[in-house]
Amino acid sequence: MAFFGKRKEKRKFPQQNPLFKRRKFCRFTAAGVEEIDYKDLDTLRDFIQENGKIIPARLTGTKAHYQRQLDTAIKRARFLALLPYTDNHN
Repeated sequence: MAFFGKRKEKRKFPQQNPLFKRRKFCRFTAAGVEEIDYKDLDTLRDFIQENGKIIPARLTGTKAHYQRQLDTAIKRARFLALLPYTDNHN
């Protein structure tokens, strides 16, 4: 006997209008930065989530060369206690 139940249909999520999709770009390439400094805390904070994680390059659009420098700079700033490892210390 054949089973004539309802088929599971793929859910179609409403997609955003492609005209409003913002293209990712590397901030450091656009600014002409050669090296990322660990003492530039305002820039480093832009690339850290609230819980302390480093935001990946696929989300920020940063090139691999600068992402490696950014990673090293954030870790140095944390080690020197310029940046916290996490936001809450319970």
